[in-house]
Amino acid sequence: MQHILKTAYSWFWWENIWMPANCTWADLEDRNGYIFPKPRQLFATIPYAFVMLVIRFFVERYLAVPLASFLGIKNVRRIKPQDNPTLEQFFQKCTKKPSQSEIRRLAKKCNWTVHLVEKWFRRRRNLEIPTLHKKFKEACWRCLFYSTSFIAGIIFLCDKPWFYDIWQVWVNYPLHPMLPSQYWYYMLQMSFYWSLLFTIGTDTKRKDFKAHVVHHFAALGLMFCSWSGNYLRLGTLVMIVHDSADIWLEAAKMFNYARWDNTCSVLFVIFAVVFFITRLILLPFWIIRATAYYPIFYTQTLVLAYFVYNGQLLILQCLHLYWGYLVFNILKKFIFVKVLRIPIPAWAKIANDKNVKDDRSDEEEEDSFSDAEGEYMKNGVKNGLSDPLLNNNNNIN
Repeated sequence: MQHILKTAYSWFWWENIWMPANCTWADLEDRNGYIFPKPRQLFATIPYAFVMLVIRFFVERYLAVPLASFLGIKNVRRIKPQDNPTLEQFFQKCTKKPSQSEIRRLAKKCNWTVHLVEKWFRRRRNLEIPTLHKKFKEACWRCLFYSTSFIAGIIFLCDKPWFYDIWQVWVNYPLHPMLPSQYWYYMLQMSFYWSLLFTIGTDTKRKDFKAHVVHHFAALGLMFCSWSGNYLRLGTLVMIVHDSADIWLEAAKMFNYARWDNTCSVLFVIFAVVFFITRLILLPFWIIRATAYYPIFYTQTLVLAYFVYNGQLLILQCLHLYWGYLVFNILKKFIFVKVLRIPIPAWAKIANDKNVKDDRSDEEEEDSFSDAEGEYMKNGVKNGLSDPLLNNNNNIN
């Protein structure tokens, strides 16, 4: 077994996979005071990810919570519906939104009114939708991180000239020795994405959940490969391009949850402009062009790493096109409904009373239980008591 692992290890780090012609791993050995990146250093990102989770806890508790209170976002406690195995089983195995005929059948089976069954499903669905308070805390944490990471990335890029030979990353290999700023920038980014994967099951889930999972793994894979091959400036540029737009998106979410519609609209427009410029223009036509085209132009000895790097960049770019489509739809609603105010009934219906919504999020349903119904659901059914609400079968047939 040890021999198999050793053979697999040697094949994975085979120089013909990672290195251009006439280069070996010996070229990346520390010498003359210069330090080069080593793949084993990335193991440190796992414990750093738990440190990131601790920092997130304090940020959400001592920064996001007071800010949410200042903006008028209350931590509303969801009312749990009365325990009912029949309805719970139907909710889990059949559908979360039963039809009227199914509701009537369930009402007969449970000896409840149709009204009570409808309210039970509404409350049960709401339990699976995160509160605005929870969403605000997550957006606040990400906004703070992206802002810090973006500023740090700009400072670290200014540590050494980087812009004059981005297209020669394959020609002048091996690249410059690693700087301490580059080490900490990679540790910061990779630990953050690891922490996102650790909490992906508890964080707010949207309709593009699978796209986010693919994005996180592609980002980690790209950072790992760029670190192992010493293409640090290239990786730094890609990360800065992503952070520049995410800042405005998370800020727009925060004010959206606080119902500051005008501020949210301005921030979202800024995000859309930055998103289209950085991810749909700058990244494909400058950075990916430099990594995909110039190596072919300058050298004929392409290695497998060339296809790995560019393949991951293309995966990210496909996700950007998908998200760009979603952003364009929201921006289209905003321009036609809120700016131009075109009186088209279809637009008004799509925009939901002229409010620009995030199509990826589920909306919380209004809970309209009366006090009498709520008290009955809490006490009456549990104690086996009869109630006129259950004996009224006018809505069942």
